[in-house]
Amino acid sequence: MDIVWQTPANPPHQHDYIFRNGIRFVRPYYFEFIAHVKNRWAGKTIVDLFAEEFKGRPYDYYVSAVKCGRIQVDGEMVPVSYVVKPSQKISHFLHRHEPPVMACDVLILQKEPDVLTICKPASVPVHPCGQYRKNTVVGILQAEYGLAPLFPVHRLDRLVSGLLILARNAAKADIFRQQIEAGLVHKQYIAKVVGEFPEDELIVDANIDYNAREGRSTTEVRDSAKGKPASTKFTRISTDGTQSIVLCEPITGRTHQIRVHLQYSGHPIANDMLYISEQTVDRFVKGSSADRSARISDVSLTSDLDEVLNACGENSGEDFSIDPMCTNCPNLAPKGYDGDEEGLWLHCFRYTGPGWTYECPHPDWAKLM
Repeated sequence: MDIVWQTPANPPHQHDYIFRNGIRFVRPYYFEFIAHVKNRWAGKTIVDLFAEEFKGRPYDYYVSAVKCGRIQVDGEMVPVSYVVKPSQKISHFLHRHEPPVMACDVLILQKEPDVLTICKPASVPVHPCGQYRKNTVVGILQAEYGLAPLFPVHRLDRLVSGLLILARNAAKADIFRQQIEAGLVHKQYIAKVVGEFPEDELIVDANIDYNAREGRSTTEVRDSAKGKPASTKFTRISTDGTQSIVLCEPITGRTHQIRVHLQYSGHPIANDMLYISEQTVDRFVKGSSADRSARISDVSLTSDLDEVLNACGENSGEDFSIDPMCTNCPNLAPKGYDGDEEGLWLHCFRYTGPGWTYECPHPDWAKLM
């Protein structure tokens, strides 16, 4: 098989993407993952190391990968019985399948010599991370507009939409960084939440403790030794008695801060299943026709995506070469992908700093009927 290995030096191109039924897929490609042996890995055989630390593939795959050289140590092929040593470089050459995202355009708002502002679609991560490399805002902007290098000034969670500011050179990025660290930048979001939000301004001061393993945050009392201090100001914009549109102004910047502080207030984001309590889910599902309609549409979106993913698995051979050793082929999406690509009802619409303001239009869900 003629294999072309890709590295970060290979920029994304338009032909790397496959669009089906409103979903953006990445054509699978070969990539070298590099890691250095940690102390706790030392003394294990190369196969046992991968089987114990990277459980996404079966043991037999790792045996075959070592035998054929897809797993190497310090650039050399090794036997399956090879025992690794601290700090050695391990390379894993594999057929990479990125998770799909919703195929919304990355809308450019302003294009200045030193700054680019865009409206980030929900479900698309800002920059390469985890399983994502090309299916990112930075990757798409490079592939579709030839815009590179770009330096994200701030980040938005993958499921959050809205204003994203990207510096076009390192010097400008550093200026933004200094302003943010000095507390000179003001951020504003809008959210659609469960229930009738209080009419008066509400400030939530509650420590936030982020659990990276679980991928979620919890609130702690202000004087607790756990978590980091966090503060968010909330102001109701409108309500229909069942749901509310709320202005969210984070004073600090913690992981999932707005989401977990809204949960703490008793009014979580109305489609944020990570932070809606069981009681809130029951009330939401059994609520008004508007609530039920939202829930039904959410389920339909997920069901449609499942059908798309299944169809892609049946027909994907037309779009890319199947790798006989790949544990994801013949599907386009990687195994374990749950198909849930609904965006959160949380949207960044304004950033303001010394002498500058950037804004983004409100999404359709921000209007209550």
